[in-house]
Amino acid sequence: MLKALRRVIGIDSGRRTRKRKHLREEIPEITELEERLIREVDEYTMTSSIRRHALIRALHYVNRKGLEGDIVECGVWRGGNIFLARRLQETSYPGQPRQYFLFDTFEGMAEPSALDVSHTGAPAREQFAERKKDGYVDWCYASLEDVQQSARRLFGNTEGMHFIKGKVEDTLRDERNLPEKIAVLRLDTDWYESTKVELEVLYPRLRPGGVLIIDDYGYWQGARKAVDEYFADRPVLLHRIDHTCRVMVKEA
Repeated sequence: MLKALRRVIGIDSGRRTRKRKHLREEIPEITELEERLIREVDEYTMTSSIRRHALIRALHYVNRKGLEGDIVECGVWRGGNIFLARRLQETSYPGQPRQYFLFDTFEGMAEPSALDVSHTGAPAREQFAERKKDGYVDWCYASLEDVQQSARRLFGNTEGMHFIKGKVEDTLRDERNLPEKIAVLRLDTDWYESTKVELEVLYPRLRPGGVLIIDDYGYWQGARKAVDEYFADRPVLLHRIDHTCRVMVKEA
């Protein structure tokens, strides 16, 4: 009733107009389709519009290059980034079908270690202890069933989507869970140990010319440490998307 009233008197319309204007100020080159796709997944992701647009640009890049491989995200929360990727793929590149791999505990955040502190020095363990419940963690929590239901609501099915439940650093050690080739790899599990294993297992499967996106490089020191250690002997250029997100293209 309240939403209907807002529509009648124009409040929602005004908010949408302001959002569109703000988004176009942040990303002047954004297309109407990209803007619509970004907004479509608002309720399914906590990543900013700028980071979502970075994912869109990565997908355009690998598709226009004709790069084979699947789309992988570690740490999906409610699935928004994968939903965005699938929608763009099906809308703009229907002749280039891909598989989508969603790695997550689907029980909230995994337990952090002493290495996992924010850029300001705040220990993640303290927040984890406050949010831990009986059988799950009320921190970035979304159940597997909820995410699958959301996928069905958006697409009508979960075809081509692989939901791998459990601690990511554990499930990645099972060869049956892994894609053969990756075109876009997005890491968003925040912590040192999971990020370390994700790079060790998945980066070798990222195709040359494929795109790596690291969501938490700027914010969580553990994730940054894992990335810096992995690339210590093979320097790469991590391009800054915003205060925390970084992106790079794997060299041929």
